[in-house]
Amino acid sequence: MIRTPYFSLFILLIFSPLFPKSRADAPNQDLVRTSCVHASYPAICLRTLSTCGSPATTPRELAQVAVKVSIKRVRKASDFLSQLKGSGRREQGALSDCIEQMGDSVEELRKTMSALEHLQRGGNFEWQMSNAETWASAALANEDTCLDGFKEIDVKVRSDVRRKITNVARVTSNALYLINCLDDSHGKTPSAS
Repeated sequence: MIRTPYFSLFILLIFSPLFPKSRADAPNQDLVRTSCVHASYPAICLRTLSTCGSPATTPRELAQVAVKVSIKRVRKASDFLSQLKGSGRREQGALSDCIEQMGDSVEELRKTMSALEHLQRGGNFEWQMSNAETWASAALANEDTCLDGFKEIDVKVRSDVRRKITNVARVTSNALYLINCLDDSHGKTPSAS
């Protein structure tokens, strides 16, 4: 087989996606890795934030990306739920309630995002942080409430809903964790030892 410089270039271009990314991406990946290590669901945190298209360079940006990922997941879960057909009134009612709760979660996560975008150092920081934490917690509560509505529903539908909503809740829980880390890093007075 004859090897030419063009052949080598061709092979390099074909296999270049398999090579590690440049060192320029390393700080972003380090931020994700160090931020996710103590999250409620570290593997999910690492996977969802490493593969999203928006690289974050600060903890605040990472928290915003996590909230955006959560919004996308809630919307996908809502679309999934809207395609399910309940076999009885109880099942249809649980699906309808859950879809409404997912809509509420999206709205609460949007408010979370707005609070994060308006974070400023100084007197306003605590207020916006409190708002962000409250809205993200409310979104998580809606996701949990959705699952509660399926406790006495058909096993197949319940398992499908549980799988989708549990995944959404875990992503939202990780976003809340990253938001809480912002509050911790703001300089709360450490307790005396």
